[in-house]
Amino acid sequence: AEGILKDKISKTGLNWMVDSAGTSAWHIGEKPDPRSMQTSLKHGIDISDQRARQFKRADFVDFDLILAMDQSNYNNILRLAKNETEEAKVKMILNYVYPGQNRPVPDPYYDNGFDNVYDLLDRASDEIIQQNT
Repeated sequence: AEGILKDKISKTGLNWMVDSAGTSAWHIGEKPDPRSMQTSLKHGIDISDQRARQFKRADFVDFDLILAMDQSNYNNILRLAKNETEEAKVKMILNYVYPGQNRPVPDPYYDNGFDNVYDLLDRASDEIIQQNT
């Protein structure tokens, strides 16, 4: 999602800061999965410079919008929020494609693969830009 959104922002000339983070300490400092990098490259996006990091409290200050990929991450992020203003920043990313449905992004390892996830996040990224500009 980070790579897709950064690519679209660059092409539209927006001055947005985009970053991604997990809610657990798994894979901190690691590159994206090779299949994610391969899928992104098929679409002309190089995400090989991305590194995993863990979501932190300061992200509520640094970012106006915080997008969760699934309900577990959404709940974990909300637990860190200290007030309603911070809570209001947190959204499910696929609600931009399927409003109000709180659909999780499928796990690319098991649910329809990396191409399907790319397509969903590509559509969501278009909507994020359209609804926030």
